[in-house]
Amino acid sequence: MSRKLFSEFLPIIRHYGLTTKVNLANTPKWNVKGEYRSSSTSLHVETNSILPVDEELQEIFKLKNTKFSNWIIENKVRALCVRYTESNRENRQRILRTLALQYAVQHDDICQVAKKLVCTEPENERQMIVHERTLKNVLTPPYHWLFFIIGRLQHGVKFLVDLRTDVLELMSEAKDMDESIIIQQLNHTLRDLLLLWFSIGFLHMERITWESGCDILQKVSDYEAIHPIRNWLDLKRRVGPYRRCYIFTHPSMPREPIVVLHTALCDIIPDTVKGIEEAESRILGNAKRHITFLEEDKSKIKAAIFYSIASTQKGLQGIELGNYLIKEVASEITTEFPAVQQLSSLSPIPNFKTWLFDKIKQDVAFIFTMQEYEIIKDILKTKDLVSALKKILSTSLWTNDKQLSESLKEPLLRACTWYLYKEKRRGYALNSVANFHLRNGAMMWRINWMADPSPRGVANSCGIMVNYRYFLEECEKNSRNYIEHFVINASESVINIATQAEKLRVTYNISYDNMNES
Repeated sequence: MSRKLFSEFLPIIRHYGLTTKVNLANTPKWNVKGEYRSSSTSLHVETNSILPVDEELQEIFKLKNTKFSNWIIENKVRALCVRYTESNRENRQRILRTLALQYAVQHDDICQVAKKLVCTEPENERQMIVHERTLKNVLTPPYHWLFFIIGRLQHGVKFLVDLRTDVLELMSEAKDMDESIIIQQLNHTLRDLLLLWFSIGFLHMERITWESGCDILQKVSDYEAIHPIRNWLDLKRRVGPYRRCYIFTHPSMPREPIVVLHTALCDIIPDTVKGIEEAESRILGNAKRHITFLEEDKSKIKAAIFYSIASTQKGLQGIELGNYLIKEVASEITTEFPAVQQLSSLSPIPNFKTWLFDKIKQDVAFIFTMQEYEIIKDILKTKDLVSALKKILSTSLWTNDKQLSESLKEPLLRACTWYLYKEKRRGYALNSVANFHLRNGAMMWRINWMADPSPRGVANSCGIMVNYRYFLEECEKNSRNYIEHFVINASESVINIATQAEKLRVTYNISYDNMNES
């Protein structure tokens, strides 16, 4: 369904309560003229021929530091952007490589200016300032100027965000270390500009309701990846009473959600996805869903649960925006609902299963006690537990076997707690979601078994999810301890489970050493 049709039909859908599946495909492509075109049609015919971009880039960079009007320069840059947008993947990468190689900093120039600066007497302040300014200029790659011009164009900031997506992809495919380094420099320059332009002062927080614009609702639906929106009724519930959906937008990317945060208003902190719906049912009582925001019973709302947060722009990777949105939403909700004293996430645990399989492959004794090992072997009726577990855990069918599920509960919870609390990368939590919340100052509060028993949840993390609690008065201290001293603030229950996991590893190491000695 096109955006135009979607806009025309949504009022009808609202009126009759239809539950047509939300369309997640055929997202239009953007070009610098502000035009949209579907992936199946193109305004220009693409070819696989080599784009002669060298001359065009040379003409543009010749205008740098000249007295030509901005109008002339911007027109030429706009034409380059259109050419890039309408190029195929191969030619886009060729343009990026040309920029990275031919319009990077010139090391010889840097050395010459640095020598002049070193040879200048410190007392000659005027000459020192001249050389320092010159050094600053030669340390700035020429493509920085090009990106700055693009940022002034209508839709130019969005173009740069998408451009960085391509740069990140190219960087991951670099042929050798030398190419990787020059592409990294291109990436750093883009990131630094976007970091400046997407500082919190430029962002606008907006609450989304069922009365919000059709295009915004469509995008909120499209960007929901953790708990996919099933139909219109599901979308209406997620932006309805006892729910809150907030987005960040940017003035240079109007009507484009940059970060989306879904929040549930509950009476307690739920430990499962189903628990969110159960809390909603308890609060609603006999009223069911036929109420308005004005009829919400504020006295029953004791907790706010951040159950889904999505950064929608791959080109903004590494630019922290979600943490600011969580803190602004927390302030907004506690102001609107004074009785809310509990703020928590209900978060997925991406990559846990991959880590688990790696550990099981190394040695099952990392995960299971000897007693657990024998019990699960008997249940599965196998001698090769490693292969059997890999096969069983690769689907969600094992969750239907109550005996097997109960036998796996303790070892998998123990392993997951170790993964979240102990597995580190450069001193920080290996798990990306854990690292995000811990950097924000949250506490690793509770690990929840079968919190998301859906096939998707089981495939990602064996159905396990985690609550990260936000104690607002302690967030700054927790964040500083984590960032500066690598200290994870965790609840007593999490620490106890991690201690059990550590004892298992100590026992394994002792047994392994004794075996080697014998």
